[in-house]
Amino acid sequence: MLIPIHTQSGEIGVICCSHISKPRFWSDTEVEMLQAVGDQIAIAIDQAQLLQQSRLATATAVEQATKLELTLSELQQAQTQLVQSEKMSSLGQLVAGIAHEINNPVSFISCNVIPIKEYAEDLFSLIQLYQNSYPRPTPEIQAKLDTIDLDFIKEDLPKILSSMKTGSERIHQIVLSLRNFSRLDEAEMKRVDIHEGLNNTLLILSHRLNSQHPGQPTIQVIKDYGNLPKIQCYPGQLNQVFMNILTNAIESIEAYNKQRSLKDLKNRSGTILICTEVLDSNQAIILIGDNGLGMTEDINRKLFDPFFTTKPIGSGTGLGMTVSYKIVVEKHGGQLQCISAPNQGAAILIQIPIQQQNKCDRTNEIR
Repeated sequence: MLIPIHTQSGEIGVICCSHISKPRFWSDTEVEMLQAVGDQIAIAIDQAQLLQQSRLATATAVEQATKLELTLSELQQAQTQLVQSEKMSSLGQLVAGIAHEINNPVSFISCNVIPIKEYAEDLFSLIQLYQNSYPRPTPEIQAKLDTIDLDFIKEDLPKILSSMKTGSERIHQIVLSLRNFSRLDEAEMKRVDIHEGLNNTLLILSHRLNSQHPGQPTIQVIKDYGNLPKIQCYPGQLNQVFMNILTNAIESIEAYNKQRSLKDLKNRSGTILICTEVLDSNQAIILIGDNGLGMTEDINRKLFDPFFTTKPIGSGTGLGMTVSYKIVVEKHGGQLQCISAPNQGAAILIQIPIQQQNKCDRTNEIR
């Protein structure tokens, strides 16, 4: 006896029942039972197919959701980094403008200090001649001399003028550093002295290197510069990398110092070490190390992840090292890595080509 099977999805089959030993007459009850079994088999096949389709649809939906989540994350990162890049570009223009505006009055002050000193010396000489010619001043003149303390003025005025000269020269150096540091929007690579960029960044951060907390010593900077040639790079972007790394080093030392005793602070002050050298003739190595707080292996693995930060909410964007990584690796074809351990400080290693490939025609020499 053959019992047909028809599924809702269109499959067709049969149930074959036979009695081998001899012919048999199938009762209505047996036929109905076999038909019921066939119907249940058809339903089971349909349900199995629906379950498989449901699983495939679920897997597809999960895959699409994962892709969408990844796309949204990438868009968020791109948007944030674009905003950060725009901020740095605007900051570069702002700093350049401020540096220009400061430079004019500072130049005016610096240029006039020497003539003022010469005029003062002439006036003091003239007063001395008057005193020699008229050793007995009138009571009115004597009272004025006693009031202004002429001898003190003769001694103090040259010191004031000298300090003004020193201060104006320092401001001039800071202005030059700001100008060099603010080259963030340059579209072309240039050959520059990396050491100049490091020194400019240190000058800008000099107020952070001096202790901001009572009882904590000044952070020492040790420079071990090698004989590096000029590097073909985006100088403003590398300055941004140096700023991010050195700022992190300062903050790490400050955080570690808060955990140390005064005796320990006196025995070992916070130190930042900067080393440079040439590797394999076309690779420049810049090592920036500190003896600060250090970091765990887990934090080290996440150091270059977007939005990762160990700072309190509102104190950092978590993009500084991410942007630095993109600048070194993607923009310059270099490498950026960190070596660190808790309470053992950290060392950031930057490796970039001295000469970029296929970009020689776009290089301008900075003299």
